[in-house]
Amino acid sequence: MSGRTALVTGASRGIGRSIVDALESAGITVLAPTRAQLDLSSDGSVDAFLASLTGRVDVLVNNAGINPLATALEVSDDDIETTLRVNLISPMRLCRAIGAGMAQRGWGRIVNISSIWGTVSKPGRFAYSVSKSGINGMTRSLAVELGSRGVLVNAVAPGFVATDLTRQNNTPAQIAEIAAGLPLRRLAEPEEIAAVVLFLASEANTFVTGQVILADGGYSCL
Repeated sequence: MSGRTALVTGASRGIGRSIVDALESAGITVLAPTRAQLDLSSDGSVDAFLASLTGRVDVLVNNAGINPLATALEVSDDDIETTLRVNLISPMRLCRAIGAGMAQRGWGRIVNISSIWGTVSKPGRFAYSVSKSGINGMTRSLAVELGSRGVLVNAVAPGFVATDLTRQNNTPAQIAEIAAGLPLRRLAEPEEIAAVVLFLASEANTFVTGQVILADGGYSCL
C-alpha cells in the first residue's frame, strides 16, 4: 500500500486513532484532519476542506460520529439534525466528492464505520441508530454504483469497544457486566476494529464489497 493516501475522519482518539496507526503501518500516508480543519456539522467546513485537497485520496474512512443519548420521545430537533449531519449527510458528501476521483482512476476503497446499533437497537439510541442504518444503506448503494469502476465499499459495525469514551460513560462494574453478557466475555480493543478496516481498505481485499461487517464479539447473535 506504499504510495496510497487515506483520509480518516474522527482520528484523534479511540478507534479512529487505531485506524490511522494501522494504515500507516501498511505504508499508507494518512490525512487525519482535526475538527477545526473539517467540522462535519458544517456544510461550509466540508466544502472548504474538499476544496483544499490537492492530491488524490485512495482510501476514505468515515469514522467520525456523535451519539446523543435520548429516546424518540425525548430527542431534540437540534440533536436529530446534528446527528444526521455529522453521522450521515457529511459522510455522503465526502463519498460523493472523493468517490468520484476514485472512480475516475479506477481504484479506491471506502470503509464506513457503522455500529451494532445500526443493526439492533436499545432505548436511548434513536437518532444514532437511524444515522447508522443510513450508513449501512449508503454502503450498499455505493458498492453497487462504484463496483464496476474499481471502488470497493464496505462498513464495519463495532459493538462494545474498550475506548476512553466507554470508560468515561461506564463504571468498571458496568463494563464488567457488559463483558459478561458477550459471547467472547470481553470488549473489543480498538486495534481489533482497525485490523478489519485495514483489510477492507487494502489491496488484499479484491472481492468484498457492499458488506456491513459486525465486529461485536457475537452480541448480535444473542
